[in-house]
Amino acid sequence: MGKIIESTLVTLDGVIEDPAKWVGDYLDESFQKAALERLLQTGAMLMGRRTYELLERDWAGQAGAFAERMSGIRKYVFSSTLGTVAWNNAVILRENVSREAARLKQEVRSDLAIYGHGQLSQTLLRDGLIDEIRLSIFPVFIGSGKLLFREGERAVLRLIEAMSLSTGVAVMRYQPAEAGPFMR
Repeated sequence: MGKIIESTLVTLDGVIEDPAKWVGDYLDESFQKAALERLLQTGAMLMGRRTYELLERDWAGQAGAFAERMSGIRKYVFSSTLGTVAWNNAVILRENVSREAARLKQEVRSDLAIYGHGQLSQTLLRDGLIDEIRLSIFPVFIGSGKLLFREGERAVLRLIEAMSLSTGVAVMRYQPAEAGPFMR
């Protein structure tokens, strides 16, 4: 059985929206190498409509090992509004999000990646299906944009690893601290 591992880029003030606009020079060679290694170990990606559209915009048709893996990996897009998907190896899932994600954890047999902490991640976290959250915290304040969590949400996590990169980015790995649904 695979794990669902969320990887999210976030600013110091909690903004996760459109990281291509603020990651800048922080994505040095070592960060990019580690991201590619994780992606190569991943069997498939789970994403909602907004993340799909953002990643397709940023990665489809790009060159390089990371872009090629992004285009080649199986992408499960959870959406009730998206009509079609044009990006290579993407399929739309319209049924119950948590039930489908639990089924994929059983079927794929390797890790499933989620990029960003949008509605899909929040639903899966609430339903106890996220196994690990990796936050890459960038040393920059943006001042506006979509935040990591919506007001009123709560999740108890346990830190399993913390490291600091030479660019000032802090990478924190967490696991849910409780079994089963734990978000309130």
